[in-house]
Amino acid sequence: MIDNYKKYDLYGKTLIQKIVLKSPFTFDFPVTEQACFLYVLEGDFEYQIDEQEINIPTNYSLFLNCINSGKQIRNSRLKDSCELVIVTFYPDILKKIYERELPSLLQAPKKIISNTSSEIISNDFLIQKYIDGLLFYFKNPSLVNEDILILKLKEIILLLSQTQNAETIQEILSQLFSPKSYIFKQTIESQLFSQVTIEELASQNNLSVSSFKREFAKLYNDTPANYIKTKKLEKAAELLSVSDKRITEIAFDCGFNDLANFTKSFSNKYQITPTNYRLKLKK
Repeated sequence: MIDNYKKYDLYGKTLIQKIVLKSPFTFDFPVTEQACFLYVLEGDFEYQIDEQEINIPTNYSLFLNCINSGKQIRNSRLKDSCELVIVTFYPDILKKIYERELPSLLQAPKKIISNTSSEIISNDFLIQKYIDGLLFYFKNPSLVNEDILILKLKEIILLLSQTQNAETIQEILSQLFSPKSYIFKQTIESQLFSQVTIEELASQNNLSVSSFKREFAKLYNDTPANYIKTKKLEKAAELLSVSDKRITEIAFDCGFNDLANFTKSFSNKYQITPTNYRLKLKK
C-alpha cells in the first residue's frame, strides 16, 4: 500500500519518485524499456534474483532493468514500512541529454560477461549525499526545473560509474539501447544445458531458422550448434572437476541425451575421455 508519494517528471516521463510503502506491500515495475535505481531511505524490501530472495536494507540500493519481464519488490511483514527514492533511466531521455556522445557507463561493454538484469549496491557515502540532495528538492519543489533534473540525472550516472558495481551496471544500462539483442541472448543463455533444438530456439525468438542463425552469428560470432556444444562441454569439464556426480549424470545435466555422444564430443574437444580427465585432476 502506498502511504505517501511524490514525483518529478522530465520530458513528460516520471524521473524521480519518493515513495513510502506501508507493509505488507508489493510494488510492481511494468515490462518496458527502462532501468531503475532504488535507494532505501528507511526500512527494507525483498527482491527475487533467480530463485533466491534478497533483502535490500536501509542505505542500500537496487539497480534493475525491466525490459524482459515484470519486476516486483515486496515486504510481507505487518508493521514495517519502507521509504524509497527511485530514479528512472529512459533510453530516449539519455540520448537527448547526451547529444554528442553517451558516457562510458551507457555504452555497450566490449565484452558482455552476463545477461544480468539487476545489481545490489552496498552502502555508499557519495550516493547517500546524492540522495540527501534529492530530498532537499522534495522539500523545496519551487526550486526544481528542467535543468536541475537533467543535472541530477547526469550526477547519478557519474556516481554509479565510480562504484565497484560499475561494470555490471554498464551491462544493465547498455541493454536499454539494444533490448531485442538482450532478449535474444537471454533466451539462448537460459537454455544452454537443455536439449532444446535450433528450430525450437528460432521459434521462441519468432524467427525462421535461417534468420535465427544469421542473428546468432552477428551476436556470438559463431554458429548456434558449435557455441552451444562448447558451452555444454565447458560446463561438463567444470562439473567433473568440482563434483562427485557420476559421468552419466553430468552428461544429462549438461544437455547430452546419451553417454556415447557426450564421451565422443568431450574427447574431441579436450583430447581425453571424461573418466581420464577426472582422474588426471585428482592426481
